[in-house]
Amino acid sequence: MTGKTQHCGFVSIIGAPNAGKSTLINKLVGTKVSIVSPKVQTTRTRVMGIVNKGRTQIIFVDTPGIFAPRKRLDRAMVSAAWQGAAEAEIILLIVEVTRGKINADSLAIIDKLKEQNRKAILVLNKIDLIEKDKLLQLSSELYNTGVFTDVYMVSALSGDGVAGLLHDLAGKMPEGPRMFAADQTSDMPMRLLAAEITREKIFLQLKEELPYASTVETETWEEFDNGSVKISQVVYVMRDSQKAIILGKGGARIKMIGEASRLELEEIFDRRVHLSLFVKVRENWADDPERYKEWGLDPNA
Repeated sequence: MTGKTQHCGFVSIIGAPNAGKSTLINKLVGTKVSIVSPKVQTTRTRVMGIVNKGRTQIIFVDTPGIFAPRKRLDRAMVSAAWQGAAEAEIILLIVEVTRGKINADSLAIIDKLKEQNRKAILVLNKIDLIEKDKLLQLSSELYNTGVFTDVYMVSALSGDGVAGLLHDLAGKMPEGPRMFAADQTSDMPMRLLAAEITREKIFLQLKEELPYASTVETETWEEFDNGSVKISQVVYVMRDSQKAIILGKGGARIKMIGEASRLELEEIFDRRVHLSLFVKVRENWADDPERYKEWGLDPNA
């Protein structure tokens, strides 16, 4: 890449739930653009993270994990993941290696890539948690499927191997003008990002107590002359018993969630944040077409 020629392209990051896609995209971009939780299937919508290296712009698309869908929301998320892959110049399939074997969801993804005659780059994640001989055996086994053009070994959490991956991806981008401003790191609106950060804190705080029965909406966003912002959000759950879990005794848990979210939002937005959280019961929120529209999902997928 010489002279004044610009390069720009899309890289879709796909994989089974909890493979480390969101952690990887945050590390590649250098800032938080996608929520991270030890619980599987926390990414609900496609999230774009934007990296500029010289005259090259790489647009990473973090997708929901691909798995066997059972519910309407599951189907919409998996459909969004495959759509993200279809629209990208390059597909990264991320596989976490800690178990030393390929799980069923990853095998199903490989089979579908074969059906579509698509090539991908294999990214083996969490390499610091597996013995080297097992890692090499797994790498060889996956490469022999014939789907992959390259194999990279990384630890998305520590950043080991990520810089080399980013450098090589920049060299693969096609010629073309930037699609986003040079200082932009995501296409996600701030209101939606704020809601996603709070949703992440709910996952981290509640662990196994509350299943995937909650969502967060930013209802109001008010900016002030001193640079601060006042954000009001509603946490929707499906039952009164779930509302009680999120509130906690005397409202202690919702205060902890709000404080953790506020501190991270202040760091991301680089401004003072006043955050108010309310918990409401809405039994059918997961079937509301408006929620799907907000997440960029197709309710009829």
